[in-house]
Amino acid sequence: MRVLLADDEITIAVTLTDALEEAGFEVTCAGDTDQALAALENEEIALVLTDIRMPGAGGMAVLERSMELDAQRPVIIMTGFAAMADASRAVDMGARFYLQKPFRNESMVALVETYARLRSLEVENSALRERLEGAEGFDEIIGESPAIRAVFGRVRTIAPSDATVLIQGESGTGKERFARAVHASSARAAEPFVAISCAALPESLLEAELFGFEKGAFTDARKERRGRFELADGGTFFLDDIDDMPLSTQVKLLRVLQERQVERLGAEGSRSLDLRFLAATKVPLRELVREGRFREDLFYRINVVPVELPPLRERVGDVPLLVRFMIERHGGGRRYELSTGTMRALERYPWPGNVRELENAVQRAIALCASGSELSLDDMLPQDPRWRGATLVTDEVQPLRERLREVEVEHIGRALEKTGGHRTQAADLLGISRKVLWEKMRDFGISAPGEDASEGTASKDTASNDAGTSEA
Repeated sequence: MRVLLADDEITIAVTLTDALEEAGFEVTCAGDTDQALAALENEEIALVLTDIRMPGAGGMAVLERSMELDAQRPVIIMTGFAAMADASRAVDMGARFYLQKPFRNESMVALVETYARLRSLEVENSALRERLEGAEGFDEIIGESPAIRAVFGRVRTIAPSDATVLIQGESGTGKERFARAVHASSARAAEPFVAISCAALPESLLEAELFGFEKGAFTDARKERRGRFELADGGTFFLDDIDDMPLSTQVKLLRVLQERQVERLGAEGSRSLDLRFLAATKVPLRELVREGRFREDLFYRINVVPVELPPLRERVGDVPLLVRFMIERHGGGRRYELSTGTMRALERYPWPGNVRELENAVQRAIALCASGSELSLDDMLPQDPRWRGATLVTDEVQPLRERLREVEVEHIGRALEKTGGHRTQAADLLGISRKVLWEKMRDFGISAPGEDASEGTASKDTASNDAGTSEA
């Protein structure tokens, strides 16, 4: 497998080339941007290592051209401290990872090996992919929509490797089922699959469950206990709802992922682990990183292979297929039918709870179907009794008049704030007369900056009279 190493620093080019070749890779070196771009055009490059700053347009141009030629080809960024902002931007553009200089060659080689295994999956595991491609999905996961087929294809590609996977999807989209599908299609399928949800336990119990503890580590620790990480040794560990993990626990998780070692609570030493790590989140972790609620270094450590699960409302055409599958699963051998109108209503419904909500609806309809074989829409979806065929809207939808009033109040207040309470200027910005502005301020109870409502009313009364006189 050939690696492109683009860096104008001779020391890095020589020593890193030697380390990569010793690890079994073929290396093409480029000392400037033009040489790197030429190598991308003319050679079969499987993976790119590029410095951000080097002669020519620089590493961003190398990244951009590599993505244009092969969007799946891994690109790893090397950067100095002064270029960290560019490195973060490169990751947003599609780079898989970045390392800050100086770094140990062993760390870079290990990173290259991880992404190289991903790159070689198609050749190394063709027999497994052929077996999976014949199916419409995985165990208990089906669908024919383009959105879900794309996920199936990604899972088939990544399953045979040991790469860390981050699954993102709304609640009820089936994140754990897809994690199990990854495990079942991997070389670790015969080994344990251990799952735990960060949302299910308080912080103190979560750490004890994850890391285990020694006898006497805390008051109730009457005997030693292996944690979930140890239980998953040799197999796959799935951490659900990682977005709910406390920051203090994130630090300890980062060490486990970096060192592949775990230390029980109250222990004096660490234990080595051999496992594959999968995680799931119901909210975008990048947003939590920006808000300071999730560690950036941990995010980059787990976001090796992202898999985004589409909500059910985006899986066009999958609802009838899923309904039939769930009837077979929960019907106890009985045949159940749905009218055309009922099926159309199910397809129109937005399913905020996704596949889980749909499955609950099918189970409820089967349980309430005392006789006959036709499942009732009334049993599957909450109905609004005021209109025929209307489902109950559970989310709050404000009346239009109220919502428009809120927007108008906010916009007028912003104009007054920007003008320092100058009503004539604010009215001009809003495209209304000074008299109309005063009327709205009176009706909505809006005060200009620096005055309370009573002061504003008195001054505005005078302003209104003045405005009426001048306009007359």
